[in-house]
Amino acid sequence: MKQAVPALLVVLTINLLLVVPEWWMPYTGFPYPWLAAETLVIVGLLLMLPAGLARWIGPPLAALLLVSVALALSDLGTGLALGRPMNLLIDLPLAASVEHLLRGAIGGPLAWLTLGAGGLVIIALMVGLTRGLRYLASPGLALPLRLLGVALVGMGLLLNHFRDAWPIGLAVDSPAVIRFTDQAERMHRTAREREAFAGALAVSGDPVDRSMARLEGRDVILAFIESYGATMLRDARYRDTGREALEDLSASLEAAGLSAVTTTLRSPVQGGQSWLAHGSVLSGRWISNQIRYDLFLDASGPSLIRDFDAAGYETAALMPAITDPWPAGRQWGYDQIHDHARIDYAGPALNWVTMPDQYTWHYFQTAIRETAHAPLFAELALISSHAPWTPILPIVDWDAVADGSVFQRWADAGPSPGNVWSDGDRVRRHYARAVDYALRTAGEWAARDLGDGVLILLGDHQPAPLITGEEASREVPVHVIARDESLLMAFRRLGFRSGVMPPAQGIGTLADLRGYLLAVFDGGQENPASEPAPVKGTVAPSRH
Repeated sequence: MKQAVPALLVVLTINLLLVVPEWWMPYTGFPYPWLAAETLVIVGLLLMLPAGLARWIGPPLAALLLVSVALALSDLGTGLALGRPMNLLIDLPLAASVEHLLRGAIGGPLAWLTLGAGGLVIIALMVGLTRGLRYLASPGLALPLRLLGVALVGMGLLLNHFRDAWPIGLAVDSPAVIRFTDQAERMHRTAREREAFAGALAVSGDPVDRSMARLEGRDVILAFIESYGATMLRDARYRDTGREALEDLSASLEAAGLSAVTTTLRSPVQGGQSWLAHGSVLSGRWISNQIRYDLFLDASGPSLIRDFDAAGYETAALMPAITDPWPAGRQWGYDQIHDHARIDYAGPALNWVTMPDQYTWHYFQTAIRETAHAPLFAELALISSHAPWTPILPIVDWDAVADGSVFQRWADAGPSPGNVWSDGDRVRRHYARAVDYALRTAGEWAARDLGDGVLILLGDHQPAPLITGEEASREVPVHVIARDESLLMAFRRLGFRSGVMPPAQGIGTLADLRGYLLAVFDGGQENPASEPAPVKGTVAPSRH
């Protein structure tokens, strides 16, 4: 009896490790499932096998259990952050992004302490599980226990096979089997997609000669507002704030003699990986994962940057959030790359956000646009509306921005990220306020400094499902702002709507935008994206 209690605790621990992550998934919930079929198989194997062999397989079994739990938690995390399940073939590089985001949100020392604590928990679990599994494989087990092991293995295999049948499916599942098989299927599909995409790139017949004659030498600015999605205008929780911000944007433009046309386009991502949205716009290809992004860059395919370069434009990228080397920037072919290290900013970092949007616009105007020696095509990444959405700054007098030291007074302003993210309603309010700031700031800059240029102001992706809900679309607003009505009329003929409020239905994906821009600016008849965009991903496993 004394041995039975610890053994039951080990069995209960194994089962809980497998089923508890499932209770947090959006497609299940407590108390389903309450039994993992793998628990019976694992316990049965340890009882029926010779003690020496059973104890030898303890560490590999413990490792497999932890990998299964890690896959489940990764699916949950990428689902909450990116609106899709995790794919080992394309998502492993995101581990560095997680560390970078954590460091920006809570500071370097606390971030490393958190990661170190997580590592210690994993080691402790590995040691504890190994000991527990070896405890079940005690030498000298009686024949009835050996036979029980055989029965448990058989029962576990049968429950796994019939896990979808009624009434077994009401209580039993196979979380580890699902995690490993789903992951293998995702990787296999991605590998096939890689081959297909590489083949499509190899036969691309895009022309490289451009004149952009209809622009008549006007500057073109492509400015991405972080996490600016259609949610801001369609979700009842944010709609009032979003519409007020757009009304303010419209008033600023009208006062400066500027007009706008607007649509929505579907982004390939949600909640993060902004560079894939940028890449889709620049390339005219559906760049939905890192493999596609890398393949396109390696192929040096046609892009908006090369389009404008061929037309005699100077090209520039302003990326205030890039704090590490960015070899992709050179592959894109920009004439100038202004990353964080190159930007002359004397103000404070604001948690993850390295500088406020108002300074980014000021720097762009004074250090890039006013010093250009030819018509300018520039891509800007505006990051004030990037999580953690605190602090949210006021817009200061533009003439006082200077080197950014004016923002020093807000170095410690606002609640901490931990305080904001501890409450769902609070983080959603901060999200709305951050996008409101980004829109108003962009409007004020355009009214002051756009002149006869053309501004394409757009979102990169919807925020995470925590903000949008699970079923929100991936559409983002796209505004084209200019003084030349003839250019805007051409966009209207393509399906854009007059004003800053988007229509109820979009006209494609971000991969189509390059074709729309070239059709208007270059006067050609560009086809939209060369392939259909797949539907929005889901966190649910491919089979249950």
